[in-house]
Amino acid sequence: MKRFLILVAVVVLVISLSSCSSPERLLNFPFDPAGRSLNSPASELMPHLASRYVVFVSDRDGSQDIYLFDATERRLINLPGLNQLDAIASHPTISEDGRSIVFAASRQGESHIYLYDRETRQLRNLTENLRAEVKNPIISADGSTIAFESSANGQWDILIYSRSGQLLDIPMAPQ
Repeated sequence: MKRFLILVAVVVLVISLSSCSSPERLLNFPFDPAGRSLNSPASELMPHLASRYVVFVSDRDGSQDIYLFDATERRLINLPGLNQLDAIASHPTISEDGRSIVFAASRQGESHIYLYDRETRQLRNLTENLRAEVKNPIISADGSTIAFESSANGQWDILIYSRSGQLLDIPMAPQ
């Protein structure tokens, strides 16, 4: 139980590091019926705000894909190689610098956590060797750490990975 509470505390820290500095922030962008802006006629789900970026899931192209909006430039950013035709994406989060996007995706009945690097345009499956359901990923502000829920032990636990895909062993406080 103590290990779980420590992991929850670490995840809360990761979340607080990746959230915006002002909790009361209203984003007001015009509606675009063509789907080239943040607001469109499609469903916009699970938004995550970090610095100038809003990452979210939308069904605007007929599948549940990840989109990135630059609030400063007021435009969608192209994400080549991110969205796959055979995957249903969910719960995206983005690092403060906008370089790294982490999200969950379901493909052929299996769920995995993926990391997309906007600089290299590479998509990597972080949980390819983990035989468990995974969900609700979040990335630290600097993009170095990813936390998510996993059912690997027959219950929902929180796992913490480095951006290279290595499970991090978080030391527990002495009992």
